[in-house]
Amino acid sequence: MTRAAVALALLVLFGAVGFGWRTVVQLRRHGDTGWRFTRTGIDRIVAPALAVAFVLLGVGPVVALVGEAPTTGGPVGAVVGAVLALGAGVLTVVAQVQMGASWRIGVEHGERTELVTGGLFGLVRNPIFTGMVVFAVGLALLLPNLPTLLGAALALATIEVQVRLVEEPNLVTVHGEAYRRWAGATGRFLPGLGRL
Repeated sequence: MTRAAVALALLVLFGAVGFGWRTVVQLRRHGDTGWRFTRTGIDRIVAPALAVAFVLLGVGPVVALVGEAPTTGGPVGAVVGAVLALGAGVLTVVAQVQMGASWRIGVEHGERTELVTGGLFGLVRNPIFTGMVVFAVGLALLLPNLPTLLGAALALATIEVQVRLVEEPNLVTVHGEAYRRWAGATGRFLPGLGRL
């Protein structure tokens, strides 16, 4: 199997399990898909930008498969990238499961869900986003062509904006001091880093 085929398979698996399967589980268990998108403020830009990032991550393998995009990088980068992407996919799904009924894609301002601070969320506040960023970086290492590199960079940028400008302010509003205490003790994406 070529690098491009592995990258494409990992992306399809990540999307199917991380978004498709999780949405079905959320709907069956809680009667709600968990998808929230607003048409105001920065929210209306972030979701489409993240979608574009993941489309670019898919374009990279497709153009490599049809021979239109040169790829670089040695076998070590390919193996490290594949392992990172696979591990990040597992991290993302485990964190989604640990969120239970509180799992959401996007934010509905003022909606109150339980503040999840256990499991992976006891180590970092955003393990799902950590998984998504590491997944994108893993794909870019596995198949370092222009579309995947741009997709990884855009994913990182949009996730930073989503967390800092959309989710954190909303969580402060909804959970107040409980969120501030947890955010003061727990890193944003990595343990100990980005505490508030």
